[in-house]
Amino acid sequence: MKPKAKSEQQHRLRRIEGRHNALLKELRQAFAHGERTAEGDCAIEGVRIVEEAIRSGLRFRALFFRESAQSHAERILPQIGAHVETLLVADCLFDGAVPSETPQGIAALVRLKEFSLDDMLQRLQAGPIVVVAGLQDPGNLGTILRSAEAFGTAGAVLGEGTVSHFNAKVIRASAGSVFRLPIVAARTAAAMASVSAKFLAHSVRTMATSSHKGTPLDQARLTGPAAILVGSEGAGVPRSLMAQADEIVAIPHSPHVESLNAGVAASIVLYEAARQRR
Repeated sequence: MKPKAKSEQQHRLRRIEGRHNALLKELRQAFAHGERTAEGDCAIEGVRIVEEAIRSGLRFRALFFRESAQSHAERILPQIGAHVETLLVADCLFDGAVPSETPQGIAALVRLKEFSLDDMLQRLQAGPIVVVAGLQDPGNLGTILRSAEAFGTAGAVLGEGTVSHFNAKVIRASAGSVFRLPIVAARTAAAMASVSAKFLAHSVRTMATSSHKGTPLDQARLTGPAAILVGSEGAGVPRSLMAQADEIVAIPHSPHVESLNAGVAASIVLYEAARQRR
């Protein structure tokens, strides 16, 4: 970068030296709770994830650069509008705000796009809706969301007891898919009942995944308006949802393996749905 351009980028950075800075406090709390701030922003970190957020057209509220990783600013700031707050944070303050043990030195507050269930129902030609219920492992949820985008789906509904998609580990495991995939949270029994009612009204077939019983995956019909229900490794799909399913689908596997990882199982089903559509 030319010296003049470098100087301009450095000039944009506002130095923070106190932990009580309002934006830094929001970043720290968003990471700690794995939810949006009062302003509606979520916290992200890492060069690749920040660049995925830029590529996905998200609205940035603030960018934070670790003082010893200031070189990232030369790469990222030319991609960011002048209206975005850009802050240079002392190493100890940055490390205290982000959850990573070895932070890359860049974090941000961004606004994720919002979608409704009706948006997904209008996209059913793209593939099934994935309904995730009771899944607490952020890595597994991130994997499911990444596969949902990779293999083509209408979106994902996150049911009661499922980890938030604003969780930093979910965002990292999704490799940026969480920024683009339509996602709706239905975290109460009433919200899930509303989802089920809309599925019924739009003739959406619901298929629950199971590790022990059901129609073998290669014999199941996964085309047409459909919703695929995925549960946790331990409990599987909740009984209330299993009872409403039009069909139970099983992935054949060795009897020596009790069950598949939820992220792996969902990915296999989504791949098969994509293969059948082709």
